[in-house]
Amino acid sequence: MQEQTVQPDEKSLEELLAEAQAKLEQQREQMLRTLADTENLRKRLQAEAANAQKYALERFAEGLLPVVDSLEAAQKTADASGIEVIARQLKAALEKASIREINPAPGERFDPYREQAMAAVEAPPGETLEPNTVVAVMQKGYTLHDRVLRPALVTVAKPRVEKDAGNPISNTDLS
Repeated sequence: MQEQTVQPDEKSLEELLAEAQAKLEQQREQMLRTLADTENLRKRLQAEAANAQKYALERFAEGLLPVVDSLEAAQKTADASGIEVIARQLKAALEKASIREINPAPGERFDPYREQAMAAVEAPPGETLEPNTVVAVMQKGYTLHDRVLRPALVTVAKPRVEKDAGNPISNTDLS
């Protein structure tokens, strides 16, 4: 029989198994830590998103508080000039929040993306308004950055119908 000799460099199977199990346990712990970190990050981001949504209007509200103060002061004094000051303050607060008016001038081309036609009228005699142009603004609209919050309510010009001497379909003018 031949005898096997074990060299000192070689590790026994038990030692190799123990090392592999230790390495596996280390990787398992690292994976669990990474999962926990990911879960904590997800929860933190959810909380930040909820706070951002909850307090999104904070700066806008801060801009409106002086308007409310001025309105209350104007109510106590019944000063008409105070109303003008309040209107300017309110417009400034809206501008600061990137809220802009949609107020087309008469004669401007109707824009269906920013305006809503409430009525179509013929141009008054003596005026030459092109069809589909704004005649009057019934209510201003507003945008927030490039998104329409409320379209302007407008009346638009419709094509002028020329009235002939008689109706060609009617039988009242037959001779």
